[in-house]
Amino acid sequence: MDTGEPRTWVSVRTDLVTALLGVWFGIGLMIDAWAHSNLDSELETFFTPWHAAFYSGFAAVSGWIIWQVWRNVRAGRQGLAAVPQGYLAGLVAVPAFAAFGFADMMWHTILGIETSIDILFSPSHLGLVTSMLLIITTPLRSAWNAPDVGAGPTLGRLLPALIGLAFATTLVSLFLSYGDALQWRAGRIVEAFSLLDDGGADRLATTIALTNIVLLAPVLLLVRRWRLPFGSVTIMYALAVLMPGAQTAFDNVPILVSVVAGGLAADVLILWLRPSAGRRFAFWAFAGLSSFATWSLYIGFAAATGGGLPDTPELWTGAPIVAGLIGLLLGALFLPNEVSLPGAPDLPDKADRAGPVDTPVDDRA
Repeated sequence: MDTGEPRTWVSVRTDLVTALLGVWFGIGLMIDAWAHSNLDSELETFFTPWHAAFYSGFAAVSGWIIWQVWRNVRAGRQGLAAVPQGYLAGLVAVPAFAAFGFADMMWHTILGIETSIDILFSPSHLGLVTSMLLIITTPLRSAWNAPDVGAGPTLGRLLPALIGLAFATTLVSLFLSYGDALQWRAGRIVEAFSLLDDGGADRLATTIALTNIVLLAPVLLLVRRWRLPFGSVTIMYALAVLMPGAQTAFDNVPILVSVVAGGLAADVLILWLRPSAGRRFAFWAFAGLSSFATWSLYIGFAAATGGGLPDTPELWTGAPIVAGLIGLLLGALFLPNEVSLPGAPDLPDKADRAGPVDTPVDDRA
């Protein structure tokens, strides 16, 4: 039975706890990914310490989400009215994740433990990552139309959403590991763009294009919605490099640092260009220039720590330009026309006024 009241928002502190428990969940997955990448000879059972870290994180964040609903039930709300805004998809994903976890245990028991690229295509693993993504992005959905966020939120207010989306990015990068440019080491990058006959240049160029999209798309989503405070992209990229770092046992730190530097460059570009849903050309310029900056730094850090510039100038000069063009196209897809969104940065200042937390509002959003 649904009591029919409009659903309410949780406080930012509640969202922050959700995000931090999601960090536990995500770090557990990174530990498991590290084990699969570096200890494959020792993976003989489903019951491992890394699985314990992973599934305990799930128990913590799912228990917290269920508790938020139970608090409202105790207050007299029933049905959808008891579910806070932004928490419904995460709540539905909790039993789905548990079901896929059981399926994964049975899969490993019957068919064995995957130790190669097949791990990224296991149906039970794909079900786990999809439901996990819905759970850890709960703070983002909670903040999306929250009345106290406004068009230009502070970094502290937006932090839970940034954490959730950044860890969602790590999930995508994990299941596209075969195309992840952040797992390449500096010396191998220089070698690949120096030798044209071993296939390395083709693979590296392809992984740069794919990784560029994985990193940039979440940022464009946020820039289209909010006027991001300085440091937002740096935080997101710093969290996003943790998964490829774990998979390579942090053997490629200079490359990971170059991406974090790319995040800082993107934050500077946001200050300069002020991209938003109502400033289409600034949005496009940001998408292209931030991609160009990130991958120029990637090549630069690789050259500085991997033995010098590659021998083929067309590749090391052209790769960042291609990335920038891909970014520009992605920006045009995200924002083909200027739009006016509720609370978007292009609206008058009154859109920045904060509403009270847990105040019932129209539930259509």
